[in-house]
Amino acid sequence: MSTADLIEIIDALGRPKVAVVGDLILDHYVFGAVSRISPEAPIPVLHVSREEDRLGGAANVAANILSMGGRSTLVGAIGRDEPGKRFRKLAQQAKGLTLSASETPQRPTVLKTRMVSQNQQMLRVDREDRHALAAAELKDITTRALKSVDGVGALVLSDYGKGVITPDSAQRIIKAATAAGVPVIVDPKGRDYLRYKGATAVTPNRAEAEAATGIDCATLAGVKEAGKWLCRKLKLKAAVITLSAEGVAVIPARGEMTHFPAQARGVYDVTGAGDTFIATFAMCVGAQADFNTAARIANYAAALKVARFGAVAITREELRRSVISAHEGFDHAGKVLANNELAEALVEHRKRGERVVFTNGCFDLLHQGHVTYLNFCRGQGDIVVVGLNSDASVRRLKGPTRPVNESDARARVLAALSDVDYVTVFEEDTPEKLIRKLRPDVLVKGEDWSGQRVAGADFVESTGGQVVFAPLVQGKSTTNLIEKAKSENRSPERKRRGSTRKKAESAS
Repeated sequence: MSTADLIEIIDALGRPKVAVVGDLILDHYVFGAVSRISPEAPIPVLHVSREEDRLGGAANVAANILSMGGRSTLVGAIGRDEPGKRFRKLAQQAKGLTLSASETPQRPTVLKTRMVSQNQQMLRVDREDRHALAAAELKDITTRALKSVDGVGALVLSDYGKGVITPDSAQRIIKAATAAGVPVIVDPKGRDYLRYKGATAVTPNRAEAEAATGIDCATLAGVKEAGKWLCRKLKLKAAVITLSAEGVAVIPARGEMTHFPAQARGVYDVTGAGDTFIATFAMCVGAQADFNTAARIANYAAALKVARFGAVAITREELRRSVISAHEGFDHAGKVLANNELAEALVEHRKRGERVVFTNGCFDLLHQGHVTYLNFCRGQGDIVVVGLNSDASVRRLKGPTRPVNESDARARVLAALSDVDYVTVFEEDTPEKLIRKLRPDVLVKGEDWSGQRVAGADFVESTGGQVVFAPLVQGKSTTNLIEKAKSENRSPERKRRGSTRKKAESAS
């Protein structure tokens, strides 16, 4: 299937509704900085700057469905406690989400607290009751799940092993969904998968598949054998086994295994990658895509997720760009954003206490001076944003023969640099309007601007930011490169070589 076909499927997904049944978790993040070791014990001291709640567990699957443009009914259990209230509030704020949660007075809401510094988890604290849910509570959850089957394109069982998905509840839900013609996709837990018998597909990772089947999955041959075993024992239509850095394998009950390699990305945080995968896979299956197509698209989505911190959802437009850029040879998706998209992305970085650095320019014919300059920008903060003059803007500033490269090409080259986190194109002659939208903490300009009025400087300083002037590499500029190329082309030696070549061509 071609890239164009994949894009067409992504664009045609519409707003499918997917039911998600499973363990509801409140993810709580505590962000801060570590600058010293405790005098009481050899442990770091976290100076807290901010705390944040997010939907976790099965709710993160639903959040990914919403972010991808779908709708979801979420079924599970939460406690009658403060974390439960916070969970409900988050769910109510999520557009397109219907929460159908059973309250468990004797059982607390599952709460995972992560201590984070410099986007690295230092410690995770889990608060949960591992005892089984009461019979009346399980009955209520199952009743809610059976009602959720109506009008959905697919149903996900998201099993985190917290007591919601039992052998009895799983079988009742699977049978009801199957009778209604609704595919059931399972994110499994534990070793005993018989509770999932009759589902449409399961999506274990390599280690989970090996634990459930007892088959060594170190090789693709072993993965295939384990997938066939799962299909046979559980009466599945397919086993979809995620392979981390090796991508994903689809093993149908009938037919041969298909392996999709991983989309190359720097791994930042694997938290929630499985949720992103199954959410995207279920949406595609619910929209009538075949298993191979659904797994291939979900593979792109999961790759996007691991490049980001925390349990975050992926948007359909991000997924679309990722598919296109992977086809074009290198991955710039998620780095080249429209102005409004970038403003939204920076909100999340600020929540994590990250310092945003902004610079701007034409960046036509990238050279040593540009690279050195951008490396200086990297040293001024955590996130480096480049505002790129549009083609029309460059022509107004540099003349009708510029730019040499169009804005799309210039943006992609910049996005390939490790010192650059985001690139966005602006149409105006100055970045003043863009700076006001993005609200950077640091504005960087070349030292040749020192003593002059810098667009956006007053605004940045008024919001508590700073303006920094970067040293320049003397003699390195796009204008000089162009003039040098023209000069060499006009040189007598070049003309003699050209004349000799023409004579040779005429003789031949």
